[in-house]
Amino acid sequence: MKIKEMSKEDLEMISFDDLAYMILVESKKKLKINDLFKKVCDLKGLSDAVFENKIADFFEVLTTDQRFYMLDNGLWDLKERHTNKIKINTSELEEDEEDDELLEDEEEVEMEEEEEDIFYEHDETDDEAEDDLKDLVIIDENEEETDNL
Repeated sequence: MKIKEMSKEDLEMISFDDLAYMILVESKKKLKINDLFKKVCDLKGLSDAVFENKIADFFEVLTTDQRFYMLDNGLWDLKERHTNKIKINTSELEEDEEDDELLEDEEEVEMEEEEEDIFYEHDETDDEAEDDLKDLVIIDENEEETDNL
């Protein structure tokens, strides 16, 4: 149903964002937020004071509603009229994958070398630890209590 065919009661029941959507669909134009909200207020029969008090809320509604799209020049349009074109250079992706594979191979070699170092270091520390423990005397708790008396 077109906006012009709607009764005043029907227009009053429609939310601001739904009415803005209908306006943009029918007009097939991009509009500044002030112009769009002014049309919404006029259709709903709202005063200029309401326009001034509600414009910030209307802006917030448009920014959160996924149907609307704000263009660089401050105009608002329907998101469905705009597409995001992303160009992917596949040759760069292939180079990145090759670089990633080389890095993974280098990391594996480094990890193997570190593991070998840890193994050898562990052997050396075991001998040192045994030397440190040969002077250690173990005292039973019961023996300690009798010695203190």
